[in-house]
Amino acid sequence: MTSSVASPPSALAAWALATRPRTLVAGVVPVAVGSAIAWREHAFSLLPALAALIGALFIQVGTNLVNDYFDFKRGADTADRLGPPRATQQGWLTPRAVFTGAMVCFAMAFIVGLYLVSVAGWPLVVIGLTSLAAGYAYTGGPFPLAYNGLGDVFVLVFFGFVAVGGTYFVLAQAVSTLALLAAIPVGLLGVALLAVNNTRDEKTDAAAGKKTLVVRFGSRFGKAEYVTCLLVSALVPLGLVVAGLATPWVLLCWLSAPLAMAPLRTLFTQTGTALNQALAGTAKLQMVFGILFAAGLTQ
Repeated sequence: MTSSVASPPSALAAWALATRPRTLVAGVVPVAVGSAIAWREHAFSLLPALAALIGALFIQVGTNLVNDYFDFKRGADTADRLGPPRATQQGWLTPRAVFTGAMVCFAMAFIVGLYLVSVAGWPLVVIGLTSLAAGYAYTGGPFPLAYNGLGDVFVLVFFGFVAVGGTYFVLAQAVSTLALLAAIPVGLLGVALLAVNNTRDEKTDAAAGKKTLVVRFGSRFGKAEYVTCLLVSALVPLGLVVAGLATPWVLLCWLSAPLAMAPLRTLFTQTGTALNQALAGTAKLQMVFGILFAAGLTQ
């Protein structure tokens, strides 16, 4: 099926769509969770938290634009694309403009990072530069992570452990067992999003040489990965309570469970463009789970 629109959007709207606004919750939730733990430990400070959020969003938007550029260049985004339309693939923005936009976002993240280094010290240099390099390497460079089955690991590490743990470190200047464990469901819900995306795109990714885990092991793997991510995400908060690291308030996140039903049903009964609904549903689940999880961690 060919993705198309009745008429091209304005330049401003094209840029807004190129940022993939629905995915930005994946950048907000880790900062919220890391900040909540810092709040609980009386280490929260508004300005560094806002800087961490802005830096995380710049890195994510930059990564999205790099992905837009390289997926087009490598032939993964074509007229046969099943997912939402992409700015480069649709011709709304030139490849050069999109790549330049990505570099501007990374530069802005670097500038924000300089402030965070002044707050939390040299470890933020390592965290920041590694995050920028990984954002580019997700689809760029000689060994693009997403094209070699490492996209899932990238999401878990950088949208989970690095984002949550890094936010906590900025605020508390310390490493926290609770922050690292709380990063697991945050990262896994991001992986769940990727599992839906890769299951939908199995055939087009295979044709483009994009060897995701779903391409390597099949759509059954993608579905099993999705279910596993949701189950582990639900069990980790209970583990935190049992271990005495969090209060039962953290189980507020279980109130988001009904939101998993529709995307699960769609993933297991539909294929192709219908999975875009499962993607949207999973993004909503991630947002609500993240908000409730962060709220529970403040107690």
